[in-house]
Amino acid sequence: MSRLEAKKSPLFSSEPLTKVSQSLSLLSGILKSCYGPAGRLKQLHNGAGGYVCTTSQSSAILSRLSVSHPVLSVLTASVRNHISRFSDCGLFTAVLCCSLIENFKSLNVASGTVIKISKHLLSLCMDYLKSEACGCRVSVDFSSVETLRCLVRSVLASKPACMLNKPEVDHLTTLILKAFLLTVPCHVETNAVLGKCVIVPVKGQRVVDSTVLPGLLIETPEIQLAKPLTVKRTCSGMIKIALFCVSMSGDCFSPEEGTLTVHHGISLEMSELHQLLNVGKQLVDDEVGLVVCQKVIHPSLKQYLKENHVVAVDRAGLSVMEPLSRMTGSKPIASIHLLSPSCYGSLKDVCIESFASKRFVHLIPNDTVVCSLMLCNRNETAWDELKRACETAEHVLQLTLKEPLALLGGGCTETHLASYMRHKSCSLSTSSFKDIDCSRTQYQLVADGFCRSLESVACSLNHDDGEILTDMVYGHCWLVPPGFTSVSNWSDLVSKCGCGINGNTENLSWRLLQGQFGSPVIQGCPEEPPVKVGEFLTLDCFAAKCSGLQVALETANLILDLAYVIEDQN
Repeated sequence: MSRLEAKKSPLFSSEPLTKVSQSLSLLSGILKSCYGPAGRLKQLHNGAGGYVCTTSQSSAILSRLSVSHPVLSVLTASVRNHISRFSDCGLFTAVLCCSLIENFKSLNVASGTVIKISKHLLSLCMDYLKSEACGCRVSVDFSSVETLRCLVRSVLASKPACMLNKPEVDHLTTLILKAFLLTVPCHVETNAVLGKCVIVPVKGQRVVDSTVLPGLLIETPEIQLAKPLTVKRTCSGMIKIALFCVSMSGDCFSPEEGTLTVHHGISLEMSELHQLLNVGKQLVDDEVGLVVCQKVIHPSLKQYLKENHVVAVDRAGLSVMEPLSRMTGSKPIASIHLLSPSCYGSLKDVCIESFASKRFVHLIPNDTVVCSLMLCNRNETAWDELKRACETAEHVLQLTLKEPLALLGGGCTETHLASYMRHKSCSLSTSSFKDIDCSRTQYQLVADGFCRSLESVACSLNHDDGEILTDMVYGHCWLVPPGFTSVSNWSDLVSKCGCGINGNTENLSWRLLQGQFGSPVIQGCPEEPPVKVGEFLTLDCFAAKCSGLQVALETANLILDLAYVIEDQN
């Protein structure tokens, strides 16, 4: 068949970074304006209307933000991949990446040289962050919940669209920490696996009404609260459970499954029902006390099971199948024609819970590795944002359990790291420059651009036109209230640094952070704060922030190295 239209040649675009600079600056501005506890909210919706998402979280923004230019697609894809693996520090990664691109692009240094130097700077950063001498790192002691509470509180407090006040943040911090501890196995094995926290939505209620229960909650509107729940138990007092992932409604075969030949006088519906009742009889004979079905159970089978003191729960949904199977040890049964007693699991108890206007069957396990977080918030928008924040906090705790470290938050890690890198870059030997194949001047220019990028992330925490300082002793970040400029004695205006470790009790000297503008700064090696623990510290996830730093720089290098973009026009 001949072509109706001639095939078009691909479109070649040279120097793509120059052509996308305006869009990159706009994206950077959007992301910076969302950063931190005082970040501005964004409303995202498509042109055809529909659901409106109000958020300041990178996971929600980047999943709904359409970018057309391939360069921006590379950037957003890298950040989204980081978020899928770590949940936290998405905005940090994106803002830092944009700042690195803008700062490196403005240098009069070849991109290949910039990339080589920046890789060396990254290795110095990572070595410092992973060393015992690191002044912006905190060890996490799991024998005390203090540091863990700081981690969770920092995640929740940085999400303004959740609309939480301090008592609500404290209440949820306790619940999330309790839920996490319930998922940690009591008996440690060689390949220990964490359990699961299932979030149960309760919208239109107060946040302080949220609670955590061990086990699993399945909503069952048809169960009457007034009647006591009688469940058949085994001789040992346990409740045997059968878990079905196949429909038990007695529906006939669908046409998609093929052709079925039926003899005259045979009813498919009655044949299916007869088979279902046979399954019910076997369940009763096997002393099963609870039947949970992912889909629908036929009313006649439900009635038969009820008469034999077997509790039947249907329409459980796909989301509870995996945690329920894990909690009870049962194997999902995929056929009503093949039932093996080895598929059964066990529970400690079953009861009915009422919460707001909802009723639930509460499945209580022998060993708690699965728990349910009844999460409340005033409206759907705030609840959606809070759910994302709680999932992030849980993931942060899991990452911290694997690597029990945290980094100082509130911009202090960024400014401290910038201070350290300025000092380190000035003390490198001549042989180091030969190994990198660059001059000292080139190295200093790239290092200064790298440090200014880190400081610009800290500057993004300020949304009210106040000044941001860094002290010349510890290299921490200090926010000055708006309305004060060019003050000779900054000590009168600041009380605590961004992370909360340092109070203004010493005679500190200050420097204004200028972001990506200004002349290079000469600075000594920042000291370690005398106190490294506190009740109300702002902390960041160590694993997530280290990954974000690497992803931001590697993505910036990739984009800087792009010479052409080739787009197929067909």
